[in-house]
Amino acid sequence: MDNRTRWRRVTRDGGDCALREKGRKDRARNGAGDGKWSRKQRTCLAMELDSVEMEVEAAPTEEQEEREEKGEHEKENGEEGDEKEAEDDEEEGEGEGEERCELKFGDGTDPIDLVQGAHDGVELYHRFERLEYEALAERKRKALQDQHQFPDREGPSKKPRQDEFLGATMEEIEEMMNFGFRRRRSRGSRGKKGRRKGSRKKLKPEVSRKIGDATLHYASGKYKEALPLLHEVVRLAPNVSDGYYLLGLIHDSLGDRKKAFNFHMIAAFFSRKDASLWKKLVAWSIEMGDVALVKHCLSKAIIADPDDVGLKFDGALLYFKAGEFLKAAELYEQILGVSPENVEARKMAAKMYRKCGRTEKGIQILEDYINADKQKSDLSVIDLLITLYMSNNAHTKALTQIEKYLATLESEKLPFHLEAKGTMCRAHLGDMGHAEVFLQHVPLEATKETIDVVAEVADSFFEMGKYDCSLKFYFKLECITDDPDGDLYKKIAQCYISLKERSKAIPFFYKALNKMEENVEIRLTIACILLEEGKEDETIFLLSPPSNSENLNSQSKSWWLNGQIKIQLARIYNSKGMLESFANTIFSSVRDTLIIESINQKVRPTKKVPKHVLIERKSLLPQQEPDSVFHGFRPLATPPELHKANRAKKLLQKRADLKEQKKVAAIASGLEWHSDDSDEEEPQRREKQEPPLPGFLQKQENHQLLVDLCKALASLHRYWEALEIINKTLKVAHDDIFSSQRKEELRSLGAQIAYGMTDPKHGFDYVKYIVQQHPYSNAAWNCYYKVVSRLEDRYSRHNKFIRYMRNIRNDCIQPIIISGHQFNSLSQHQAATADYLEAYKIQPDNPLINLCVGTSLINLALGFRLKNKHHCILQGFAFLYKYLRLCDNSQEAFYNIARAYHHVGLVTLAASYYEKVLAMKEKNEPVPKLPYEKPLPDQQDSKSNYCDLRREAAYNLHLIYKKSGAVDLARQILKNHCTV
Repeated sequence: MDNRTRWRRVTRDGGDCALREKGRKDRARNGAGDGKWSRKQRTCLAMELDSVEMEVEAAPTEEQEEREEKGEHEKENGEEGDEKEAEDDEEEGEGEGEERCELKFGDGTDPIDLVQGAHDGVELYHRFERLEYEALAERKRKALQDQHQFPDREGPSKKPRQDEFLGATMEEIEEMMNFGFRRRRSRGSRGKKGRRKGSRKKLKPEVSRKIGDATLHYASGKYKEALPLLHEVVRLAPNVSDGYYLLGLIHDSLGDRKKAFNFHMIAAFFSRKDASLWKKLVAWSIEMGDVALVKHCLSKAIIADPDDVGLKFDGALLYFKAGEFLKAAELYEQILGVSPENVEARKMAAKMYRKCGRTEKGIQILEDYINADKQKSDLSVIDLLITLYMSNNAHTKALTQIEKYLATLESEKLPFHLEAKGTMCRAHLGDMGHAEVFLQHVPLEATKETIDVVAEVADSFFEMGKYDCSLKFYFKLECITDDPDGDLYKKIAQCYISLKERSKAIPFFYKALNKMEENVEIRLTIACILLEEGKEDETIFLLSPPSNSENLNSQSKSWWLNGQIKIQLARIYNSKGMLESFANTIFSSVRDTLIIESINQKVRPTKKVPKHVLIERKSLLPQQEPDSVFHGFRPLATPPELHKANRAKKLLQKRADLKEQKKVAAIASGLEWHSDDSDEEEPQRREKQEPPLPGFLQKQENHQLLVDLCKALASLHRYWEALEIINKTLKVAHDDIFSSQRKEELRSLGAQIAYGMTDPKHGFDYVKYIVQQHPYSNAAWNCYYKVVSRLEDRYSRHNKFIRYMRNIRNDCIQPIIISGHQFNSLSQHQAATADYLEAYKIQPDNPLINLCVGTSLINLALGFRLKNKHHCILQGFAFLYKYLRLCDNSQEAFYNIARAYHHVGLVTLAASYYEKVLAMKEKNEPVPKLPYEKPLPDQQDSKSNYCDLRREAAYNLHLIYKKSGAVDLARQILKNHCTV
């Protein structure tokens, strides 16, 4: 052996040993990945060491170069050693018998810059994958174009497949578009010897030499010397994985795990079936805590090593945690394809199929296992199969399976949980006889299995409607265990409720309430039962807050603060007539609810989505550099969320472009640019608040409670609070919530409340609304004038409203008369007379209008500016006598004429008419009321002697007698008619 060969072997062996030792130390330090070198990597290392040796010695002679070229030519023709090497390349995934394209980085792109500037390795992985796809598509497209331009040119001998599109097969397109998640089929036959064209990549001597030098430096711990060499290797041969892998090892040794991960991810791209490398990346991504990254690397590792059951278990667990049960089930089923005897995978597959709604598939998987070898009697598989049968309502099959299992047992006794399931199956099939037998077999030991099984049986009977049988099992459960949370007592009480034995349910509800004091549902149920039995006082005590509730108000979720509790307690107080307790219980909650509902109605979704929302949505997408056009791995999100994320990304870009355009336009026009901070920092949108009584207005039964509350507040003279509730209710109550009748009732109540308020302005809107709804109703206008008469003389809203009504209602006399009354009250009799005469033209036979015209003319005649006073007085009395005729000589008409004579000084005529009034007796009439008006509880429906005017006439007559000197006659008149 010559010195050259000996040096080469020593160098190769020494470098390999050093590299293995270095890899062992790295594995011990990192604790991730097996660190083994594949056959391809060892081959590349030998080639690199050869190139190093060749560089050290003198340049080869021409004869040596010819021999090397000849040997290289023989290798390309498929010698035996190279055939084995080609098979190794095929195992490494370098082509699998099909051509692979070289990646070319255009526009001066530096692979090292891409790696170092990337956000993560997965993004880089897909960048290179996209580049490869584009290169492959370009090559196929060019071949197809050449074929169209030169149809006579002989093409390849192989026949194109039917599923090829634009020169690329569907498998290739799917592999590239799905980011390598599907394993590509091998088109070539593995049994055929030799290698296909392009399946092997020959390194340039310069690249091999640099890799060898860098490997020696790495093995010696000289990382700074190795990095420049490897950077040059990556630039010269960007498709070689060894350079990236060594860079990853070096950066990992230097403590930069992020760069190491990036380089390892790219190395994994060029050696996709290097399972050890993918497993190492899985371990690193787990350390990083990125679930989506773990999912990506794990899927690649499964593709690289489909026979690794542990990887598929990890992948299935990952899918299960992500809620993708169907994918988890499919992975478990793939495990069964590799290891059919794996019972755990079989059971998990069945459970996952059940979770995604494919129970029949899960049953089939378990049945295949049991039917494959009937001697097997794995109790866990049989138990799960029976459970799936029962959940699928196949109780007959479940019972048959239980009986088959019993036949395999030496003893004639089933396990306790299987006996329970057999009892439930027979009960579903109509056989309740075994329930009593099973109840006797229940052990008294309070084990977790016993408690769970008995509770399951009891719940099953309750769901079937077998409440008597369910009670027996619940009572048995009460004997063998305590009820720390009160759930057992609640179920017993519900059984009694279902059996219509409500009185027996109360003690158990109280026991459950002692364990769950904050449970509102139980408290309300007890209250309903007590009310049905007429125990109102006990119900009030049950629902009233504790005596020390003021000290416990810091607890925001106390049961007595619940809206349903307050509503139920308020109903009881209202039914018992305890108005003050009723108002105090519910008023504050109703007011706060109405205020919050009013605020919530103003919260509208803005058309422009705030920027912080768009950024939050965009965060679901993988991050990338600004100059990158490639996306990273697919994040763990649903398709609708990804759709929103993509739209958010486009909107943010559009807003940024629009802002830039505004900036350029401002600078071009010579203006100073000011950034719109409102666009950058948008205020947080106000969210809807939760009211104290959720859904209070949406429930019809609460509307009457609201009206009763307003009436109670009015009767307690709490007018402001009542009017506040009415105002806020009408503000938030839409037509689809509140009926028009309820609204009329509330407005009428608001008008009534306006009578007793010190400032009637707050009730003006209600009386105005009533008049608008009933423009020809005298009662409505009487109500309106009653409120308006207490207002200031020049109240602008009243005057505007009167003018408005006179304009739109030309035939309505009530606003005209009210206007005349207002002028009369201001002693403007001429204007009042004009209004009254206008009304007279509309209704000349109206007694009230004739009375008003007559009195107005008489008042006008008593003024100082009128010259023809006597003529005016005669006209006034003419209208008054017409009024007397229209009233059929009524007591009221005689009194008004007497009062007119008395007013102008004709006391003789006045006395005669007063005497006519005293001679008549008028029957009483009810006081006019508003539409839908009901008297308040503290008001009387009518007044005594409301329509009789004899006392008023006697008093005026005694004034006449007294002034004329007939004092005794005046005293006699008062004694006869005005003495109580």
